[in-house]
Amino acid sequence: MTTTAHAPAAPYRGRVAPSPTGYLHIGHALTFHAAWQRARDAHGTLVMRMEDLDAERSRNVYADAALEDLRWLGIDWHEGPDVGGPFAPYTQSQRADLYRLAWRRLFAGGFIYPCRCSRKDLASALSAPHEGADPDDEPIYPGTCRVSQAATIQNELANETSAGPVNWRFRVPDGEAIEFIDGNLGQQRFVAGSDFGDFLVWRRDGVPSYQLACVTDDAAMRITEVVRGADLLKSTARQILLNRALGYADPAWFHCKLVTDANGKRLAKRHDAFSIRVLRERGMMPEEVLKVQRPAKRASD
Repeated sequence: MTTTAHAPAAPYRGRVAPSPTGYLHIGHALTFHAAWQRARDAHGTLVMRMEDLDAERSRNVYADAALEDLRWLGIDWHEGPDVGGPFAPYTQSQRADLYRLAWRRLFAGGFIYPCRCSRKDLASALSAPHEGADPDDEPIYPGTCRVSQAATIQNELANETSAGPVNWRFRVPDGEAIEFIDGNLGQQRFVAGSDFGDFLVWRRDGVPSYQLACVTDDAAMRITEVVRGADLLKSTARQILLNRALGYADPAWFHCKLVTDANGKRLAKRHDAFSIRVLRERGMMPEEVLKVQRPAKRASD
C-alpha cells in the first residue's frame, strides 16, 4: 500500500490550467474560482498555465477567451502566459524540452516500456467493457506489449535521444493501493492494475500525455496544491506514481465536485448553453454564475 507524503510546508502556490479546446463552462468557472479563492486565503501565488498539447483541437481563440472569461469572473493570477513569471513559458506547447527530459528519466529508470499496439488492436482487446468503468477515463491496458518484445524494443532504442515513433506506457505496480487524502473529498484509494492499468506517458506522434506534462509542470512551477475537478481523482493516483518515479514531492490535492446537467451527466465543452461566454452574452453577472453550485469546503477552511 502506498500512502502519499506531502512536501514540507512552503509558500502556497496554486494553479489554474485551462485547455483551449472549447469555451469554458460553469464547471470550469467554479473549479477555477475555488483555486483562486484557496490561493487568496493562503496569501499565496496563483499560476495560470495553458494546457494546449491537443494540437488538433486547441485554438488561440479559446485560449484568449479563457483568459478573458476568467478575468470577468474576478479571477486573477500572478504568473502566466500573458503576464510572465520566473517559470515561463506558461504554455505547454512551448515546454517540450522539459517533457523530453522527464521521459528520459523514466526510460533510464526502467519505469516505462514501448507499446506498438494500434488503435484497432486495443479496440479488439478492450471489446468487453470493465464493469463500472468510466467511459471518459483511459481504459485499462490489457498488457499486450508489457512483456512480449518490450525488452527487445528497449534495447533497440537504448541509444535514442527521443521517445521514438511508438507509444510509451508506465508500468504500474499491480496490486499496490495508492492512497491519498483529498482536501475536499477525504480519503481516496485506487488499486494499480485493477482501478487503472499501464497508462500512456508519451504518444507516437511525439506528444507527452496529460499525466506526464502535468506532473512535470507542477514540479517545475513548484505547485504546492492542485485544485481541479473530481473527474481527475484517478489521474491523481497515476500522477503519484509518476512523482515517485521522477523523485518529485507530491503536492496537496483538492478535487471539486462536478457540475452536472439535468440528466445528472457532468458538463462538457460541447454544452454550449452552459459556457461562460454564452452566459455573459445573455446578461448573467459573475456572481450569478458562481452561485450555481459551490464546491464543498473543508471544515477547517
